[in-house]
Amino acid sequence: MPRARTSYSSQRQTAAPVPESGCLSGLFLPPLAVLLVGVLLAFIVRGLPPAASAGSLAGISQDNSPVTNSLAPIFTAEVQKWGASIVRWATAVGLDPNLAAVVMQIESCGDPRARSSAGAIGLFQVMPYHFSPWDDPYLPDTNAQRGLDYLKRALETAGNNPRLALAGYNGGIGVIKRNEATWSPETTRYVYYGNPIYEDASRGASSSLMLDEWYRRYGASLCHQAHQHLGLP
Repeated sequence: MPRARTSYSSQRQTAAPVPESGCLSGLFLPPLAVLLVGVLLAFIVRGLPPAASAGSLAGISQDNSPVTNSLAPIFTAEVQKWGASIVRWATAVGLDPNLAAVVMQIESCGDPRARSSAGAIGLFQVMPYHFSPWDDPYLPDTNAQRGLDYLKRALETAGNNPRLALAGYNGGIGVIKRNEATWSPETTRYVYYGNPIYEDASRGASSSLMLDEWYRRYGASLCHQAHQHLGLP
């Protein structure tokens, strides 16, 4: 997450009263009226759209874009540990879980206790000023909500371009509209690794050369720390 940026900050249905019992049942309507009522009901029912089944809604995000039901296998074991939670968190805000997983991979490698030298906190390395005073920033659900809300805003600002959304997550949403030559080296590097990793995840690849390179150059110690904190074998 950017190290310097501005923070972001039922109607109850009641049952209709049941009418008192009376003698105006259909059995006593004139035959013509019964026929007309039957025809009218058939016409209305025919015009209604079929009810959506649970299966037809699966994999649809809040903005009607497709999302996956599980993470691609390319992510490290530390991130896969959070797989079900990532799917739940991402789907709740209408994001592809694989995009959320890319951010977690690069930011913390799945370490909920991670903290950067700049003060970024937790799984999605959220800066302290994005939390309310009563938040526990290390609580995974809270950290994910704050981080993925920002990623969602970045994606919307970027016109659903995941590459630019990753730049916005790292460097602040303002960089999305700027010339890439003005991006910081950190943001350029973030996109250099993050976008190809996301492309590999999106096509269901079983491995990612770019993730492997990121791991060798930047991620090994981060993931080792996460491995220990998660108690993985």
